[in-house]
Amino acid sequence: MQAARSILFALIFYPLTAAFSIAGIAARVAGRPATLTVVRGWMNAYRWLTRNLLGIETRVQGQVPGGPHLVAVKHQSMFETLEVARLTGLPIVVYKKELSRIPLFGQVTRAYGVIAVEREAGARALRHLVAEGKKAAADQRSVIIYPEGTRVAVGTTPPLQSGFAGLYRALGMPVLPVAIDSGRVWTRGWVKKRGTINIVIGEPIPAGLGREEIERRVHTAINAIELGAEARS
Repeated sequence: MQAARSILFALIFYPLTAAFSIAGIAARVAGRPATLTVVRGWMNAYRWLTRNLLGIETRVQGQVPGGPHLVAVKHQSMFETLEVARLTGLPIVVYKKELSRIPLFGQVTRAYGVIAVEREAGARALRHLVAEGKKAAADQRSVIIYPEGTRVAVGTTPPLQSGFAGLYRALGMPVLPVAIDSGRVWTRGWVKKRGTINIVIGEPIPAGLGREEIERRVHTAINAIELGAEARS
């Protein structure tokens, strides 16, 4: 049954994404607010489908404070790339450059507001990340980043990538850490499991800390679920 639900989800969600992408391109003539409205509709549709077709619920602990933040998120699956952005007010997103090249979808993401990073570019990618991050700060929008750099397996707590500390320093924003355990149900295979995904929104961490301190605090906060599981075992 869950395999059939997963197939139905894919058959609906991906054509729906193409339709929303076309709508997003059309909305660009009306400015960014119109584009954000389209993106919000797409994210809400995604959440409805995951809940009603896949049987995936969310349990959110903590609250999103007002004002712009650097939102640092644990990354285990595709699920949080949309759900956490929806919960935190549609921030600018740091993501891999390949996504910006997808026809239609890439055009909409650029209109929405993204920082596309070429992960293999090293120091050049870091300079681009910082420069684009400063522009985002000037717009007073939050920025969402996955500081581990890529999707990681359940139970793993890798060190943060260097780009996170550089962006933190450039933005001068407090950090909102978000822990999530989506990988338990949103597996890498095409069949998704029923269940509840826990999202833990941590206490904001102030701007202006040194690199070692901010990395330590963020690493602990975004791995709160993983570290809690270790402590109980």
